[in-house]
Amino acid sequence: MTKHSPSRSPLRAFASPDVGGVVQGAAALFWLPQAALLAMAVQGLASGRGFAAVIWPAGAILLLGLLRAGCEAWGARRTFTRARAQLTALREQTAAALAGSSPLDRSRAPSGLAASVLAEQAEALVPYLVRYQPARWRATVVPIFVLCAVAAFSWVAALVLLFAAPLIPVFMAIVGWRAKAASEAQMVEMGGMNAFLLDRLRGLATLRALDAVETTAQRLGDAAQSLRRRTMAVLRIAFLSSAVLELFSALGVAMVAAYVGFHLLGSLGFGTWGRTLSLGEGLFVLLLAPAFFEPLRELSAVWHDRAAGEAALEALDRLQRNDLPLPGANASLTRAATGVPGGAPAIAIHNLHFSWPGEQQEVFEGYELRIAAGEHIALMGPSGSGKTALLSILAGLVPATRGEISIGGVALTDHTVAALRQRMTWMGQAPHVFAGSVETNVALGRVGVDAPQVAEAMRFASLEAVTQAHPGVTLGEGGHGLSGGEAVRLALARVAVHPHADLLLVDEPTAHLDTETAERVADALVALARGKTLVVATHDPVLAARMDRAVNLGAEALEKAA
Repeated sequence: MTKHSPSRSPLRAFASPDVGGVVQGAAALFWLPQAALLAMAVQGLASGRGFAAVIWPAGAILLLGLLRAGCEAWGARRTFTRARAQLTALREQTAAALAGSSPLDRSRAPSGLAASVLAEQAEALVPYLVRYQPARWRATVVPIFVLCAVAAFSWVAALVLLFAAPLIPVFMAIVGWRAKAASEAQMVEMGGMNAFLLDRLRGLATLRALDAVETTAQRLGDAAQSLRRRTMAVLRIAFLSSAVLELFSALGVAMVAAYVGFHLLGSLGFGTWGRTLSLGEGLFVLLLAPAFFEPLRELSAVWHDRAAGEAALEALDRLQRNDLPLPGANASLTRAATGVPGGAPAIAIHNLHFSWPGEQQEVFEGYELRIAAGEHIALMGPSGSGKTALLSILAGLVPATRGEISIGGVALTDHTVAALRQRMTWMGQAPHVFAGSVETNVALGRVGVDAPQVAEAMRFASLEAVTQAHPGVTLGEGGHGLSGGEAVRLALARVAVHPHADLLLVDEPTAHLDTETAERVADALVALARGKTLVVATHDPVLAARMDRAVNLGAEALEKAA
């Protein structure tokens, strides 16, 4: 199994337009007949027809207004519902990518940053989808219809609008580039501050012991001030974009109003297809001029939402791309489907090369190892010699640079690793305890594991006499309330509840334990590994003596293997 690069997810597919946005854009077009009816009523009053000329246009305007409001309300509700569904799907996709990434990937995003992106920064997608996208659709469609309606009466007024309009998106694009950069910098600053805060909260006891609370508070205050400055920079750019649009839209409307006014006074007799505009026609053109710029003004008002939304998409995309995918994480292959036989497996490692991502020095260079079926071996050697790395490679948690690894006669590849993991159990040197009941922590969501099996596994791990380790007791994150030895025995129960596993990978099970607890853990581990293949990394010579043989991963052994 060799290294591979993660695939990039098409996150921007979530930003496609929907029916709700189209309906909202179409609702804005109702102003065209409303403006025509209003101009018609004014023309009727000017012609001396009195109140009768206003009644039916007023009723039609009211009816169109109600229809427009209904369309906008329906479109907004549909757009919001779709946006929340898209955000949920995107969060699930990103969380699945994080969960499916290797826990040993050193480029993984800090948990505080990941939590900030998923819970806080991702919310910027909602206004991006709900406000910016419909506004962009209206800014694309509505001005075209308005321009055509104006051009039907006055080509000069249409030219004024046509020349004024491009200046707005040009300046908005210039401002928008800076807005996106500022939003990205703000989100990076926010995620970094959250990661820093979460890390310091976890180590609060250590900070107090080292009398570093004041220094930490000072650094947190500096980070908060930096975030404040970046937030104000984003707001300044948002106000600038609004000011630019208001300026050009006001100039455009003023020029159209000046032309229509002088034309009605007889000073400008050109630009109307060879005839003079009536009062109603001139009023219709004037009413449509602000409507031409209105979608662009709305777009300017939500331009910051665009910058923040795209920055959030980039942040979510980076979360997915920066994590090394766990080989076989998305596979649903079974042992039978891949030809994985039963029984304790033999392990063969040939010409193994491995280095941690981002490091040049190889941990293994042409390493060779043979483990017989059902054999118990201890991996010995100084820290950094590769004991944990070798276990991680066998478990498929990190890919080898090159080399051949077979487990039970089946080559360890991206295609077979998911099925091979079904015959493995892993016990790390620092077992993590999740917030939840003891029973849930032992079962770990395995299908088919019921309460009697959990109780039996806990008896095997000698946890039945521990008050705080009863199946129904709720544990805090990190196992608050359990001692180090009790947490290790909880990890043993996790292994025992999976009786079909015939390959046990164990990393430093007796580290940091007193002699009596270490002996009990070793007894349980040896009993659990009867008839199974056991590979244990340890510095404990007592535990190593109980194995069938010890494999030295020190410098001398590596030189001989090379």
